[in-house]
Amino acid sequence: MTEDFATPLLDTIKLPADMKNLSLAELKQLADELRRETVRVVSITGGHLGASLGVVELTVALHHLFDTPADRLIWDVGHQCYPHKILTGRRDRMLTLRQGDGLSGFTKRAESEYDPFGAAHSSTSISAGLGMAVARDLDGRDNHVIAVIGDGAMTAGMAYEAMNNAGSMDSRLLVVLNDNDMSIAPPVGALSAYLSRLISSKPYRSIRHIGREMAKKFPPRLKTAAMRAEEYGRGMVTGGTLFEELGFYYVGPIDGHNLEHLLPVLKNIRDDRENGPILLHVVTQKGKGYEPAEKSDDKYHGVAKFDVVTGKQHKPKANAPSYTGVFAKALIQEAEADDRIVAITAAMPDGTGLNLFAEKYPKRCFDVGIAEQHGVTFAAGLATEGFKPFAAIYSTFLQRAYDQVVHDVAIQKLPVRFAIDRAGLVGADGATHAGSFDIAYLGCLPNFIIMAAADEAELVHMVATAAQIDDRPCAFRYPRGEGVGVDMPERGKPLEIGRGRIVREGTTVAILSLGTRLQDALKAAEELATMGLSTTVADARFAKPLDEDLICRLAREHEVLITVEEGSIGGFASQVLHLLAHRGLLENGLKVRPLVMADTFLDQNKPEIMYAQAGLTSADIVTTALAALGRVEAKAPVRA
Repeated sequence: MTEDFATPLLDTIKLPADMKNLSLAELKQLADELRRETVRVVSITGGHLGASLGVVELTVALHHLFDTPADRLIWDVGHQCYPHKILTGRRDRMLTLRQGDGLSGFTKRAESEYDPFGAAHSSTSISAGLGMAVARDLDGRDNHVIAVIGDGAMTAGMAYEAMNNAGSMDSRLLVVLNDNDMSIAPPVGALSAYLSRLISSKPYRSIRHIGREMAKKFPPRLKTAAMRAEEYGRGMVTGGTLFEELGFYYVGPIDGHNLEHLLPVLKNIRDDRENGPILLHVVTQKGKGYEPAEKSDDKYHGVAKFDVVTGKQHKPKANAPSYTGVFAKALIQEAEADDRIVAITAAMPDGTGLNLFAEKYPKRCFDVGIAEQHGVTFAAGLATEGFKPFAAIYSTFLQRAYDQVVHDVAIQKLPVRFAIDRAGLVGADGATHAGSFDIAYLGCLPNFIIMAAADEAELVHMVATAAQIDDRPCAFRYPRGEGVGVDMPERGKPLEIGRGRIVREGTTVAILSLGTRLQDALKAAEELATMGLSTTVADARFAKPLDEDLICRLAREHEVLITVEEGSIGGFASQVLHLLAHRGLLENGLKVRPLVMADTFLDQNKPEIMYAQAGLTSADIVTTALAALGRVEAKAPVRA
């Protein structure tokens, strides 16, 4: 290891218990070494860098003062958990981060007792923490529960629902608001640190308690006035009136990178076990201590492998455009021709490509924050007024707004257009981000049109199709990553609703593909042809409405019908089987074999390995066809 990455003190820390007797100077040294080690690890593995660098001192302070894992420490989302993992016995495995059989990029209960709650979706920590705190109280235990939540995560309604509930209870809970982006804090210098230390101290809170008890003796109107005067007085100094109104005792803001400020405040909070919910407001900087990340925190939120000296990321050169980029370009084209088209994202403008749309049409692009529920109903409201909203939301994030999709969009037949990115398996982000269920959870809804792009050219046509659908909701899904390198149209052409296409004609085996498994279906057909098995390949294009004529023709004219989709059980294949059963086409010897995603949650790995684990490769299609014809032994579907 080079001198620049020497970590003599960190090398002695195997678990948080090894930090308990460190001096302030040693804790500062540990934080410096922990920051260097985080940069080194992520430069090799890739991952979430900026957020992790922003919480190094906070992570050190929490593990130094609290008795984890007995004290529950919950990291909201988990983008910032790498320093936590290094300090909690996983340093020797950090170079397996986000890889097959390696460490998760998020907190994960099955991975460590120091991860009391699995995360990867935002704004859940306060709810989970309150549940743990109430369970502790019911059990008669005395441990602490700490939820660390970022300012971005605080844009979600769930965080306020949890705070509202916690504020009405007496359970002791510490919420640490990590404010690193929204600039909602007043200055955090020495005076602020002193005031935070003062109001978190037991003498102050004892005096405050006495004052409140005295106020209870006043007539009701005077009692309310006295209590509010104290809260608003502190709110004017600290800025915490909103949180006080939600029932939290507010402390802060303080500099989250200054251990001399952090430690005494956290110690005061730890040692007073008589208070209810407390919110500690710390101000941090994403990418702190690593200059390239400090200068461009957006580009260093999630990074590829990079050169530590220059900060240059080693991104492989794309052979084809990304699906996300193709969607953005196609939507911009449609918006040029129709000024009623608007775009909505839930805090993922870069991830969905809508940053490009916003550059051209800033007044027609809306980032609603981490608030998918609001975003969907907001889109519904736009649709009622004749606009054409495109809600670009990851498949796994759209799950969070399912009630709104059903009640506010589908029941009212409002033409909201859902651009569902990250459909299918997503590699390093694992099960929490895999788009496995949208075909099933949307396919059961009346009034919905569902499309799945087989390649990047098809995606362009589906954007154009969605722009023309004006009497009901629709969705089109596409995966993460690059397209397949097909020729691209100058402009998308609307598809006929509910019509698939034959890509290759055959006579014995029919492969009906929905989505980007089409390339594997074609490869399988080539291999089957070498065995003398003539194979038809069809691209369904639509999961709803089905191309009933195409499906019935495939069923009548072939011995074997294989459906292939990048979705869970209960999706496209279920719709096809329902149709065939009602048409009586399952009664004359037809062999139907549905290939769907594994009935289990797959951990992170390279996408091609994950699809092999799921049984959705060309080899799996060939084996399925041969087994249906009795030529090889059938493989059982992957189960949990």
